[in-house]
Amino acid sequence: MTRTLERIEFGETTAESSDDDLEEPSKMMTSITPFVLAFNNLTYNVNTSEEVTLSSMFRRKNTTGMSTFSNKKVLLNDISGEAREGEILAILGPSGSGKTTLIDALASRISKKSLKGSVKMNGENLEPGVLKMISAYVMQDDLLYPMLTVEETLMFSAEFRLPHTLSKSEKLARVQAVIDELGLRDAAKTIIGDEGHRGISGGERRRVSIGVDIIHDPILLFLDEPTSGLDSSCAFMVVKVLQRIARTGRIVIMSVHQPSSRLVGLLDQLIFLSHGETVYNGPSTNLSLFLSDFGHPIPENDERTEFMLDLYRELEGVPGGRKCIVEFNKSWQKLQSHPSYSSENFNLSLKEAVSARISRRKLIYNDANDTGPTVTVSNFANPFWSEMIVLMKRSLTNSKRKPSAILHQICAVVVVSSIMASLFWNLEKTEVGVQQRVGFFAFIVTTIFFGSTEVLAVFVQDRYIFMRETAYNAYRRSSFILYRSIIVIPRVLILSILLASITFWSIGLYGGSPSFLFYFSVIFVSMWAGDSFVSLVSGLVSQVILGYIVAVPSIGIFLLFSGFFISRDHIPTYWIWFHYISVVKYPYQAMLLNEFDNPNLCLLDDPNKSCMLTGVDIVRKQGITDLSKWICLWIILALGIFYGILFYLSLLFGSRNKRK
Repeated sequence: MTRTLERIEFGETTAESSDDDLEEPSKMMTSITPFVLAFNNLTYNVNTSEEVTLSSMFRRKNTTGMSTFSNKKVLLNDISGEAREGEILAILGPSGSGKTTLIDALASRISKKSLKGSVKMNGENLEPGVLKMISAYVMQDDLLYPMLTVEETLMFSAEFRLPHTLSKSEKLARVQAVIDELGLRDAAKTIIGDEGHRGISGGERRRVSIGVDIIHDPILLFLDEPTSGLDSSCAFMVVKVLQRIARTGRIVIMSVHQPSSRLVGLLDQLIFLSHGETVYNGPSTNLSLFLSDFGHPIPENDERTEFMLDLYRELEGVPGGRKCIVEFNKSWQKLQSHPSYSSENFNLSLKEAVSARISRRKLIYNDANDTGPTVTVSNFANPFWSEMIVLMKRSLTNSKRKPSAILHQICAVVVVSSIMASLFWNLEKTEVGVQQRVGFFAFIVTTIFFGSTEVLAVFVQDRYIFMRETAYNAYRRSSFILYRSIIVIPRVLILSILLASITFWSIGLYGGSPSFLFYFSVIFVSMWAGDSFVSLVSGLVSQVILGYIVAVPSIGIFLLFSGFFISRDHIPTYWIWFHYISVVKYPYQAMLLNEFDNPNLCLLDDPNKSCMLTGVDIVRKQGITDLSKWICLWIILALGIFYGILFYLSLLFGSRNKRK
């Protein structure tokens, strides 16, 4: 019976659980078709705009030819090499040498239109879908939820990356295998931690980040400076774990800034870069011979990689020095004997090799009617509804261990509501009382939207985690958007009930219970729309401070055009469009209509007991006769949905992990 591959489940991997006793891993059994990633003549240029200065603005233009306003900067220049199964390929060099750029090129994170050269596995071009299925990219920053334990973090990753057809016990077994493989057994029940909560160490945190991305058993593992920010002992432990991972039949490609001698001893292949050019490419054991042949033998007691980095840094400062060592490397490589890894050496196609690898590691199959073993590339491991459930479960698990956040919000709402209630206590039915009610409605609506910005920091953090997890299809972007829209409802509901209950009765608003229910509905929908607006801002900016710079003035401008400071009839024609897109206009108008749109409401009597000022008169005076209160409520809801759609588009187009 023919079976079609759907997704991968790890096979069992044994490893020592103690960080203090990580033994040298043995080479795995030679596979029928080993995987080799070969890259040839990689070249990548970017346009850099010409710097505009005061002198350049008034400088005479060049009339002898066409002026250019951009220059090309070479980030990679004719880079070639190979990364083999069971080995670690380390890319070394100082800051700005092109290490991360080369990692991105190999991981298909650079547009094919911009990147020249070829990247092949087993002699075949890698399709983007296949690459995402068999690879993982570990970023330099550890983006993890602080209140989850190590085991929970890896379990949620397993629920995202492994198919829903696997039972929970099978996923848990996979998580336990990864914990042992990474040497995290002693820290399995410890929370990740942050500045305010003590958790695991920096080295353990880095290993958890690696575990999150290898939970689905990738053949290719890319790491951008995994030892950055760690002390020498933690860095050695991380690379020791990566060596074990490589020996279990994976290709590990990583960038390193300044490795120690102990760390270099764990690396198999080295590529030294200088301004995007290869200075050395070969086994770590041949580096001393290379330097000796170059005429710069390593002095006694000097560490080879440090000597190498110092040497070509000095050459970079000498005219023609860098070109000299680059050209020598090319000629030296031609003299070395390397095994040939051309396509004729592989007895299976790439898809057949991947299928064979998966079959050897206890794969999950489905029956199919077609013939012959084929690999079906599934963009996502789980259906839409399953992704949303896992996202909500993870968020609630992280939030319930940090109750201070919601408690602070509740306390803030109670305090602000109490101040407003005491200030506007039992307003009278007079013309002054009417003005005070109008001012109260404007203030409470403004408070609602300004209060929504306090969760901006959380939203920005979630955005970074979202970018990391969706880079290799852990879940759909649409799942994330809907989850974010739903998960805020319980918090908004609690805050809305408190704000409405404390202010409505104490201030003496009209209409009784029906009016209170509508008043509460306006507050609830407005808070939800405010969260959607803040989410949109978090999707457009990359820093919390920048988010406040965008969100706070925007809400202020919305208030300016809401109709409180200047009525709709007096707004200039060229600004009237902003009045209708103001998110503050509709809750403010809905509250006014809920309070005053009643012909039987008399606000001012004359001595003859005839009504001189009705609620309808106030509605006309405020110029809010264009919409009913229910239409305003539906528009607020529609604006919240509209901001959610814009948030989705901002993530769809603004969070792609590809360079142009």
